[in-house]
Parts: sequence; structure tokens; C-alpha cells
Amino acid sequence: MKTKSVLEGRQELAKVIAQCAEVAGYLWQNGWAERNGGNLTCDVTDVIDDGIRALPSLAPPLPIGKVLPSIKGRWFYAKGTGCRMRDLSREPMDNGCIIRITDDCAHYEMVADKPVMPTSELPSHLALQDYLRASGSSYKATLHTHPVELVAMSHIRRFCDSATLTRTLWSMIPETLAFAPLGLGFVPFQIPGTVELADATLKEIGTYDVVLWEKHGTVAVGTDIMDAFDQTDVLNKAAKIYMAALRLGGEPEGMTDAQMRGIQDLFNLPRTRVK
Repeated sequence: MKTKSVLEGRQELAKVIAQCAEVAGYLWQNGWAERNGGNLTCDVTDVIDDGIRALPSLAPPLPIGKVLPSIKGRWFYAKGTGCRMRDLSREPMDNGCIIRITDDCAHYEMVADKPVMPTSELPSHLALQDYLRASGSSYKATLHTHPVELVAMSHIRRFCDSATLTRTLWSMIPETLAFAPLGLGFVPFQIPGTVELADATLKEIGTYDVVLWEKHGTVAVGTDIMDAFDQTDVLNKAAKIYMAALRLGGEPEGMTDAQMRGIQDLFNLPRTRVK
């Protein structure tokens, strides 16, 4: 007999997990989530009730690799390590787990539904969540995926720079500037899943909502997982336009600085993150 899921009878929690499943499907459809590539986490603390808080841990506490005081006792849904996004889109609680950060702020416990080990890049995700919480941000979601065109740009040395990347992508289409107004940060190559990668990402995420990991993928933060996906999607669309123009036979002209300032002024676009 199938074990009852914690999502049953909990409409708000089920809604958050369903959105994670929806985004996982989009990642697979876009070709951004080969095999078990990519991962996501979402802070679900606000929709955790006393019934879930009373549940025992499914396994002994596991180390995060960092001490993260701002997320003490908070709850997250995290994709499982080795799990495929296409499977998470259909069965999110078989391919992900709800975890709790322990009171020492250095470990986590798997609580529901099953002891699915979280993504190997959990240190990066939780470090971002800790930063967001400490800064008073309303952002709750982190998303790592492999957008083909953005990763391709990181193989070209002149694009391995936040300012160059951002200006190039903004200049391709007004919507990029409008919907990704903070631009795109850049982190030189680091071994995936390491504390060093988490620390390098934190240095960029104070300025940018989306960061490109060289020759690897992107990490994005947002108010929810769909927001993080949308920003990544908009930036990758700009990269597609850039490459389509190249194939037509020349370096894309792009919008001028004056044209882009006009868009920023017209729509009163933020220059820094709105909490």
C-alpha cells in the first residue's frame, strides 16, 4: 500500500511542489536538463504546519559543509541527487525531499516523503538561501540548470565577464532588459558541488539574480521557482537571438546604450534587487 504523502490535505504546500514539478518539465523540454542535470530548492517554511513539524527524521542528520545561521530550523523542498527533472515533473515526492535545517545550522534532516538524498550542489543552494534570508529578501527559490546557449557563450573568452555578458544580452531585445534588469553575473570555473563554488556564487548574487557558471550552467534566485526559471529563460532567449544573428553573417549590432537607457527610464527598471 502506498504511503500517504504529506501533500495530501495541504493545499498550499502541494501548490509550491506542483510549481517545482511544472518548472522541471520545462527544463527537460528546453533541453536544459540532460539525464540528472540541474537541481532546485524552494523554501517551504511558510507552508509547513505542526503536523509536519512533528514528523521524525527519516535518517540521521547530514552535514551541509557550511554553517548557515540565517536558515536555522527552516524547511526546503530539494531535488534528489541522481534524479531526473523529467521524472520530478511527474513524481516530485519520489524525486525530491522535504528537508529541515537543524538547530546547529550545519546539518539537515530528510523528513518527507522519502529519504531522497538532496542534490549534490545543496551547499550552493543553501548558502544562497542563507544569504537571501539574511539580507531580508522575499526570494525563496534557487534554480540550477544548463541553458545551452548561455553555457556556449561561456566557452568564448570575451564573454567570461559579467559586464560584457550583460550588455550583449540586454542589447538583443527589450524584454531581456525589462525582465532581467539586474543582468547576468559570471563565476569562473569551479568544481561542481564544492563550497568554493558556493562562495564564488555568493559574491555575484548580491548584484545579480542569475549567475553563469563557466562551462557549466546557470544558477538563479527568485520569489518562487517560476520566477527563477523566467529570468533564466529570458536571458537564454537573448543568447539565442545573438547566435541566430551571427549565423546570418555578422556580429549583431544590438541596441545602443542610449536606447537601453531609454527602456530603463521608461519602465523605471530597478538597478538593484527589490526585496
